[in-house]
Amino acid sequence: MRAPSEHPMNQAATDLATDPWARLLAAPETALADHPGSPKLRDSDGFWLLRLDRPDEHNRLDPADVDALGAFFAARAADPTPPRALVIIGTGERTFSSGYTLGAIGTELDHRLEDMLDALERLPCLTIAALSGSVYGGATDMALACDLRIGRDGLRMFMPAARFGLHYYPGGLRRYLDRLGLGATAKLMLTGMTIESAEMLRIGFLTESVPAGDFDTRLGEILDAVALTDPATVARMKANLLELLAGGSRAETAAVLAEMARAHVESRDSEELQRRLAARLAR
Repeated sequence: MRAPSEHPMNQAATDLATDPWARLLAAPETALADHPGSPKLRDSDGFWLLRLDRPDEHNRLDPADVDALGAFFAARAADPTPPRALVIIGTGERTFSSGYTLGAIGTELDHRLEDMLDALERLPCLTIAALSGSVYGGATDMALACDLRIGRDGLRMFMPAARFGLHYYPGGLRRYLDRLGLGATAKLMLTGMTIESAEMLRIGFLTESVPAGDFDTRLGEILDAVALTDPATVARMKANLLELLAGGSRAETAAVLAEMARAHVESRDSEELQRRLAARLAR
């Protein structure tokens, strides 16, 4: 799968008419900020595509990129009509991203990276890491902050923090443990070992692993499915799932469960549900 900037824009008109991923790839692109290598943004039909754009440097994240992404996620969270889904991809087929710039770890790595990834995790829409290339370091946490991680066959990942003598930040360790469990987290975090696609899928780092030739098709199928959902319901269920996963005291857990029960009743009695059921039954 080519990165969007390299992707052929000669898809048949029928593809552009029926495939939301093809339309997203064909949409105009703008930079999130004015610094060189800034992430790029496309939007179409309520879907957003963020492209990490430092292919000669494995799409690493500079401090300026972290700031631009943090501001973007904050704006999306405050938007009364957030996107239906946000897809993040790297330029090229070699690397999704190598994570935070090594030369800045000792001088500029602070709470901003963790805050940015926490904000990505909490976005009120479906988020997808489209892994057309391998993923390393802090970019593994960016992928884990997304709801789905769709990878092509032949990927690799590793987390080198322990090799550098860096104790990982709390949000990243939490995400690893929540998504992958203690055994896989210990292997990746405490040894720095490299794993490949089959193991990435087995431990849950990848939601799906597909042949490279089917990568675009699968992303189109996922966006097609998302287009049929109710964005407000998706946003509320996602927030409730994250709150329940976070745990807390017995009283806090009871409050989350009560909110989920309220959300169920309100959606069951809503005009939106009646409209969607009527449309379905009229087929």
